[in-house]
Amino acid sequence: MVLLHGSVPTSIFSPAASPARAIFGLSLLTLSIVGAIFLVVGGLLLYALIAYRERPEQDDREPVQLYGSNQIELSWTVIPILIVVVLFLATARVIIATERQSAPPGTLNVTVVGHQFWWEFRYPGTDVVTANELHIPVSEETHPRPTFLTMISADTDHSFWVPRLAGKLDVIPNKINVMWFDPKDPGLYLGQCAQYCGTQHAKMLIRVYAQTQQDFAAWLAGQERPAAPSAAVAAGRAVFEGNACMNCHRIRGTVADGRFGPDLTHFASRDTLASGAVTNTPEHLREWIKDPDHYKEGALMPAMHLTDSDIDLVSEYLESLH
Repeated sequence: MVLLHGSVPTSIFSPAASPARAIFGLSLLTLSIVGAIFLVVGGLLLYALIAYRERPEQDDREPVQLYGSNQIELSWTVIPILIVVVLFLATARVIIATERQSAPPGTLNVTVVGHQFWWEFRYPGTDVVTANELHIPVSEETHPRPTFLTMISADTDHSFWVPRLAGKLDVIPNKINVMWFDPKDPGLYLGQCAQYCGTQHAKMLIRVYAQTQQDFAAWLAGQERPAAPSAAVAAGRAVFEGNACMNCHRIRGTVADGRFGPDLTHFASRDTLASGAVTNTPEHLREWIKDPDHYKEGALMPAMHLTDSDIDLVSEYLESLH
C-alpha cells in the first residue's frame, strides 16, 4: 500500500480525517495571526531603523524625549488581550468538537495498548490482536464509519500520534484516553510515539492502513482465523514452543499463549517488524531473532542464543503464519 498523493507522510498540512482538518484550520488561523504580528513588528523596526538613523548633518544634541502615551499603552495592552482571547476560543472550539464527538452506529472500536517499545491493537468483539499495524475502514460519505481508539499503557507514558489523522494523545498508565478519526481515502498513514518513553522511543512507529469497508471486512475475517502453518514447518514450531518464545508471544491455535510480547498469529501478513523499524523480510526476521539489539538497541526482547539451524527453522515457521 502506498502513501497517498506522494505527500509528506507526517505532515499536519495534509489532513485526511476530520480531527486533523480541524487542527489544520486552527494552525492556519494561528499562523496568520503570528504572521501578521511579525510583519507589523518587523515593519515598525525597519521604519525606525531607516527614519531615525544617524545622519551626517545632525548635531550631537539628544533628541526630544517623550514620556507616556495613553493611546500607545492602551493599544499594546488591548490588542494582545484580544489576540489571546481569539486563539483561546478557537482552540477551545476545536478541543470540544473533537473530544465530545459521539460514536455513531457502526463505529469501529479498537483498544490501543502502548508498550515499550511497540503498539498493541485489540479489536473488541473478536479474537483479533495485532501489533504496530492498525487496520481500519474508511468512513464513506454515504456510510460513515469512524474509528474510536480506547488507549491505555502497559508500562510508562506514551503518546499516539498520526498527524494526518488526528492530534497526538497521551497514553498513560492507569488512565483511559479516547481519540477518533475518519479517513475518507484508502491508504497508509504513518505516525509514531510522540512522548519520550525510553531508549527506543524513536523506533516506536505506527502504521495505519485505511481500507475500503469491503477490504477491511475481508482482512478482519482472515485475522479471526487461527494460524494454519503447513506440516513442512513443524520442526520450526517445535523449536518455537520448546523455548521461551511461547512464554511471551501468542499464536492462536497453538499452545503458545504469552501476552508480554506481540501476538504473532498472522505475523507473515505484516509489512514490518520491530514496531516498523525494518521491513518484514526473511533476512530481517532472522537477524531480529538472532540479536534484537541489532535493529533496536534496548528492546525488551532478549536474544535467545539459538543455533543457526534453529533460527532458520523458527524463521520459516513465522513466515508461514499468514
